[in-house]
Amino acid sequence: MRKIYDCDRGCPVQNTLQFIAGKWKSVILYHLFKAEVLRFSELQRRLPYVSKRMLAKQLAELEADGLIIKRIYPVIPVKTEYRLSDFGQSFQPVIFAMEAWGENYIKKSYQGSSR
Repeated sequence: MRKIYDCDRGCPVQNTLQFIAGKWKSVILYHLFKAEVLRFSELQRRLPYVSKRMLAKQLAELEADGLIIKRIYPVIPVKTEYRLSDFGQSFQPVIFAMEAWGENYIKKSYQGSSR
């Protein structure tokens, strides 16, 4: 388990970021909230700008931290699925707040560019 920071006022944010810091972790979680279960190849299609190696690394870190559950089916070719754990589900308000902020930013950017 990760360290629980007990220092200054910024520490609650550090406690959150230690799990979702990483260029693509929040985006991966977002897609899992929207789809519930995704195969590796489906995540690759949704994140075409992320290398296979980086996607695998970010997924492994999310799994190690207990945010996602990886299920491997013993078939050929191997079928791997990812879903959110209960702990991962607890990040829903954080990820959806990021989604809302991003949508608001896009709207304001388009409004500002039309002047």
